[in-house]
Amino acid sequence: MSCNDEVRGNEKVFIIDDVEINRLILEEIISSMGYQPILAESAEEALKLLEESPPQLILTDISMPGMSGYDLCKVIKGNAKTRSIPVIFISAYDNPKDIVEGLSLGGEDYITKPFIPEIVQARVGTHLRLYETNQELTQTNRRLQISVNEQLRQMEQEKKNMLYAMTKLVSKNALFDQGYLKRIARNCKILAQGMQLSPQFEDKISDTYIDTIGIAAPLCDIGKTAVSIDILQKKDYLTEAEELSLRSHTTLGAELLRDFYVGNDYNDFISMTVDIARCHHENWNGSGYPEGLSGTDIPISAQIVAIIDRYCTLTDKNGCSKEEALVIMGNESGVNYNPDIYKICSKISRQLC
Repeated sequence: MSCNDEVRGNEKVFIIDDVEINRLILEEIISSMGYQPILAESAEEALKLLEESPPQLILTDISMPGMSGYDLCKVIKGNAKTRSIPVIFISAYDNPKDIVEGLSLGGEDYITKPFIPEIVQARVGTHLRLYETNQELTQTNRRLQISVNEQLRQMEQEKKNMLYAMTKLVSKNALFDQGYLKRIARNCKILAQGMQLSPQFEDKISDTYIDTIGIAAPLCDIGKTAVSIDILQKKDYLTEAEELSLRSHTTLGAELLRDFYVGNDYNDFISMTVDIARCHHENWNGSGYPEGLSGTDIPISAQIVAIIDRYCTLTDKNGCSKEEALVIMGNESGVNYNPDIYKICSKISRQLC
């Protein structure tokens, strides 16, 4: 099978040489193979052509006025958009040092003058086929990566769905209404958006952060799946043992979330849910649990959820009006909550549901 039998006819080959006769000889060889030769007298001209229509192969002389073939190769291989284009050096010299230098710069091959058509055809055909194979492999890898990412996304969503189902069960066992979790999610997003507009928090609250906390916040009490329904529904004061059991939901929830997402699954979402589950009962003055964290040692996400969880509990389970809830929370500000976040919460309270 000859080279002509294997070509597709659409491939462009740049021929760069300051000597016209060399360009014409190579043009005839490339044309006879069924490829499209594009001629340039200098590396500078070739770079302009490269921006307009990248080729599938470049044949370049080494020694040219101005930019050399080596310099041209450096530019091509230094650009992410063009580095995959194979470069074959052409020269009247076959000094091993010249060949090694060209290959070290990223060149794929070396052809000496005077040109032997059969050698040029063999080298050009080989590297065009390799280029096509590499491009097909790259596309296959991209499609595979897209497929893998989609499968991972589906797996993560299935995990989230399972976690939300567990959290809905906790909410039901704790006698909250069906809309409680949605209120937690929506109100946390609203408060985070209000904080984003504050100079004190604008560098800490991004748009992605706002979206993430809306998804993560409802999982704050997932550790209560390990707490007895009798304790969750008890209306009288809890015994010391019961109180310890209830408080354990913070560490149990954080452990559950860590175990649920292992290896590469661990991301910003799960990192935030772990912080929220573990720290949303920490108090600003250090009197909370499980670790007695205080002030800015408490993750901001947990601070946001703590305030909103309290607001939703007061207006849901305790039957307080919005105004009554804010008054109660105002008395707790600086003790249980960051007073600056409470102020923002009060300002945007009309938007809370």
